[in-house]
Amino acid sequence: MREVAGELKDGSFIDRCIARYRAVGFGEPGEAEVRAWRRSWPPLLEALVRAELSDVQVYLEYGTPGGSRRLDALLVGAGPGGELVLIVVELKQWQQCRILDQERVMRADGQVTVHPVFQVASYRSFFQHWRPQEAPRLDARAVVMLHNATAAEAEMLRPDTPAVADIPVLSGEDLTAPAETLAGLLRCADVLAPSSGDIAAFEGIRWTPSTRLLGQVGSVLEGSFAFALVGDQQEAFVRIRAAATHHLSALSAGAGRAPVSRGEKTSGAVVTVRGGPGSGKTALAVRLLGHLMRAHPSTRPRFITPSGTLRAHLLDAVRDHGAARELFPAAGSMRSAARQTGTLVIDEAQRIKRGGARGLPPDLAAVVEHVPLTVIFLDERQIIRPDEGTTVEEIGAAARARGRAHHHLELTGSFRCNGSAAYTAWVDALLYGTPTPWSGHVGYDLGLADDPFQLEEWIEHATAAGHTARTAAGFCWRWTRTRPRGATTLPLDIEIQVPACPSIPARTWRAAWNAATALTDPDDGHLLAPHSQLWASHSGGHQQIGCIYTAQGLEYHHAGVIIGPDLTWSNGRWHAHPDQSHDAHLRQLAPEQYLRYALNTYRVLLTRGTHATRIHATDPATHHMLQTLIRPAAGTEHDPSPASHLIRSAQARAFHGSLPGSAGSGVGGRVSG
Repeated sequence: MREVAGELKDGSFIDRCIARYRAVGFGEPGEAEVRAWRRSWPPLLEALVRAELSDVQVYLEYGTPGGSRRLDALLVGAGPGGELVLIVVELKQWQQCRILDQERVMRADGQVTVHPVFQVASYRSFFQHWRPQEAPRLDARAVVMLHNATAAEAEMLRPDTPAVADIPVLSGEDLTAPAETLAGLLRCADVLAPSSGDIAAFEGIRWTPSTRLLGQVGSVLEGSFAFALVGDQQEAFVRIRAAATHHLSALSAGAGRAPVSRGEKTSGAVVTVRGGPGSGKTALAVRLLGHLMRAHPSTRPRFITPSGTLRAHLLDAVRDHGAARELFPAAGSMRSAARQTGTLVIDEAQRIKRGGARGLPPDLAAVVEHVPLTVIFLDERQIIRPDEGTTVEEIGAAARARGRAHHHLELTGSFRCNGSAAYTAWVDALLYGTPTPWSGHVGYDLGLADDPFQLEEWIEHATAAGHTARTAAGFCWRWTRTRPRGATTLPLDIEIQVPACPSIPARTWRAAWNAATALTDPDDGHLLAPHSQLWASHSGGHQQIGCIYTAQGLEYHHAGVIIGPDLTWSNGRWHAHPDQSHDAHLRQLAPEQYLRYALNTYRVLLTRGTHATRIHATDPATHHMLQTLIRPAAGTEHDPSPASHLIRSAQARAFHGSLPGSAGSGVGGRVSG
């Protein structure tokens, strides 16, 4: 420990840590992260030396299975009864912060974040709920260290909640205490130096969720009304459930799965489920995960999606189960997860990165090779970038090459657009075939908005009526991801010129994209705009504009869609304009290449609404073409009076502001002029 503390001063230790960080698959550490290491690790190591704990094993940036979380530091020692003692240490450089509620604090820089005590408590719960039965006995503890804070500043963060009362919050002053006192503060008073056998035993643990945790989370997912199954969803669920019973029978309870060596052909199966927008893929995938957790817990089920937005919503759904996060590994850790699980559910598989490879994407190939049962949900017409995509045919060929059975299912129903298969068929004809007039469908409301002001007002009224209503647009305007400290509004990056018409002068409509990080009131911490990944469901999201990356995989009651200048209609066909895109992954493509991704993108945006959709195209010729197909819908006729528009809009905002949980008005507000 003393030697490491010395190496920290000359930087060689940090350099080796950066190399190790890359080697284990965490990626490239950012400058801010490395800076935090340089500032936080020395106080920790110096405190351990001062407390005469130099022989305790220390793991820095300890990663949980699948890379879902990294712990700042983990101390491992031996307990008085022969058990392993684990102390999770959360390192913060803060000095001051304000408590907003039990789970959130506002730092001095205005950033709202998780309360560090509850954050480290969730890390501790991982070790408590993921310890396999055959592992050594564990005593998991936790500590928060604010090495820059005074005793008074640290005291503010000590909650009186019984569940976390045993988690100390240490200040810089605490770290100067005498050795015996400091060891007690670090929860190490009774901790002995671990033997080499202790360390080998700890590092040999294959962390798996307990049956109790699987049962709890499985009940939440299976019992949620949002994931109810009907029609061909239910039929597919029964068939997949039977396949799971058949192919997983060799995995005896508690035995887990044996690793698959390279070149070894194994039994097992790959199930592909293909379905269009609103066919119920995600609902089925989540219900299937819940079933696998309860029926086949020894196979350590996992759920992976390349959609960060969908993953954020799933984590939000199980937020009351702190140890459940590792059940939903990030897509970047797919290969690691493939070696740790016997059953894997993959949703939005068409978004998996190809990495320049021909055939099956490498990450998916690793899954097919190692996982006995994989269920893959995809829609090839939702591939939205050139570095993504796979097909049922590619997956089937890879499965057969590995000796896996391949079962394929199709979902043909439509549960999103109020059961309107007619609407999804109309969208497909519009984008990929011969556009046809919308003949209507009982219960589904499709219309045009002549300008974005009308679209905004429609969204406001729907929100005031208690519906989830969102507007999404093509990525045709820059997105400012940063904002000044203390900002209470988002940058109005989106600008659309609305030409003059009788009695109304030309105007400019401005709006904000969804927030890269949650926007909160600097005075009281009230949420003004949700994080982009939760834009579709959290309060205030209707006042920002979403894009393909925040809308795909999700749905809302009322959907507004802005078709930007990157896709226009003329001479009887669609034309792509990649120069109008602000998506760095697409704007350099040739128009004929870009067209495929533009059509797929707008297909996704046009099929998010469960009950109603309004469309506005910024290109006049394109909007005119749509007018020939869609008869006027109630509430979208043009209002010739700008004064009445502003009055109604103000009334809608006032009504919305009175709703419980509303974020109020003015967040990225629209400006006319």
